[in-house]
Amino acid sequence: MNNNKNIKKKIFIIDDEQVITFMLKKFLSEEGYDVDTANDINEAKVGIGHKDYDLIITDIVMGADTGVDLLREVKKRKLTCPVVFITGNPNIDTASDAVRLGAYDYLPKPVENETLLRTVEKALQHKILIDENIRYRSNLDAMFKSTKEAIIMVDKDLVILELNKAAEEIFGFPGDSRGKEYESFLNGCSEKCLDAAKETIDTKRPVEANRFEFGNQGRPKKVVSVATYPLFDHQEKLYGCVLVARDETKLVELESDLRERQQLHNIIGKSEKIQNIYTFIETMAEIQTTVLITGESGTGKGLVAEALHYHKRSTKNPFVVVNCTALSDNLLESELFGHVKGAFTGAVSDRIGRFQKADGGTIFLDEIGDISNTMQLRLLRVLQDQEFERVGDSTPVRVNVRIVAATNQDLRKKVSQGKFREDLFHRLKVVELTMPPLRERREDIPLLVDHFMEKFSKSFNKNSKSISADVQKIFMEYKWPGNVREFRHALESAFVLCDKSIITVDSLPSDFQNQITSDTRPLEKRKSYDRHSIVLALKETGWNKAKAARLLGIGRRTIYMKIEEYDITENSTS
Repeated sequence: MNNNKNIKKKIFIIDDEQVITFMLKKFLSEEGYDVDTANDINEAKVGIGHKDYDLIITDIVMGADTGVDLLREVKKRKLTCPVVFITGNPNIDTASDAVRLGAYDYLPKPVENETLLRTVEKALQHKILIDENIRYRSNLDAMFKSTKEAIIMVDKDLVILELNKAAEEIFGFPGDSRGKEYESFLNGCSEKCLDAAKETIDTKRPVEANRFEFGNQGRPKKVVSVATYPLFDHQEKLYGCVLVARDETKLVELESDLRERQQLHNIIGKSEKIQNIYTFIETMAEIQTTVLITGESGTGKGLVAEALHYHKRSTKNPFVVVNCTALSDNLLESELFGHVKGAFTGAVSDRIGRFQKADGGTIFLDEIGDISNTMQLRLLRVLQDQEFERVGDSTPVRVNVRIVAATNQDLRKKVSQGKFREDLFHRLKVVELTMPPLRERREDIPLLVDHFMEKFSKSFNKNSKSISADVQKIFMEYKWPGNVREFRHALESAFVLCDKSIITVDSLPSDFQNQITSDTRPLEKRKSYDRHSIVLALKETGWNKAKAARLLGIGRRTIYMKIEEYDITENSTS
């Protein structure tokens, strides 16, 4: 609750989803804040020009514009109100740019009331501190106008001439450091700072040291970027240098957090469907129950099975994989349950089965829909009683095994056809997860490209590559009947065969090219970069540049460059 009832804090909320602005305004107004809203960046820019806000909360992506554009406008106008972003699909580059430009924080959608209120209160407290600092530093030298970065001035002998409060906080320098040798404080600052300062004094040139970690006793480790600049007197004689350090600890943590949101146990994606799978894994990983994973071939059912086993679990627990289609009925029975010596021809010794090997861990039964009725019955007993007999033996063997099964078949249909036991089906699907095909999560394709490119670069010891806009368009439009498995093989083949840094259509496997429809032919053949095509796309999308770029299969940056190059306006004709 806003405790300052005499002066209501003014909050500005910007989001193109009116439901979100309405709910946020309603909640914060009830908490005692004065709240205004806007539905696009242009409206927001007008708003900040007419009213002095204490806090801005904005969506990070709104059509062709971004919250970063508004943040830049806030900085341009030298406003002191903190900016907090709200976003449904965190993007590392966008969020990082925002933090670098001075965004206070970000909130993931859906925004929880408690989290929102806590962030608002902290941001407003931050606003108070900002205003106080502005009033304080107005009488200081220009080098000390910023309190976000540590500033240390030293002479040619590396004696500290001046330092600001941030230097004390970031590096742990005592307040009486002036007049003392910089080198005496190496326990509170990395040697990289000292080396950078020495090099600047020796060369009379700026030096940068990006993102290094340091820490001393009793203080948490920080990640800092440092730049040193020479100081000259009025006669252009060097008399020292200034060290400017930026604490990037929060930025590094943010980037790490965002990466984790887009990758879990080699399951790559930022789409809602993949994010739901992440949530499923987080929820079910430590719950000892049977899981049935369904979905088309190549969707990553095996990866999910591994994730369910290894997530938040010791690697000492066994994870045993059985491909049910790779073995005959007799061999599968022996593989699953083991046998005793003499049980059948060739059984020259006792052998434990996969279930016994998986005791205390997980057994993954891949392609469970292909097992025979006999094996279905034996498997049913294991699920019911957690025990079985080895082939040729009548002594029960008890195990503690979690069963994860997978199939690309419609088991419900097989049950109705009498080809799969209904009781086994219900035992297997205590919890069921359906993997989405790649065509239903196309927004994950750029992430998959980056992931596999990095993987191939390491595997083949070759320089990393990128894909052309034509290939990107084909990948985004192709239906991928083989899903991620087919995608990986096509990209791997192109990576190996292409002798250039950019993979073009000609480098794609010939059998894959033959499957490409006329709608996914190369851009250059459709002349999607010419003025006529760009104008048509803009008109078709109501001059929404982001939508037009997606329609043409080009990047947002590219379409802005082409609009400027061709001098295209809304009055332009094709």
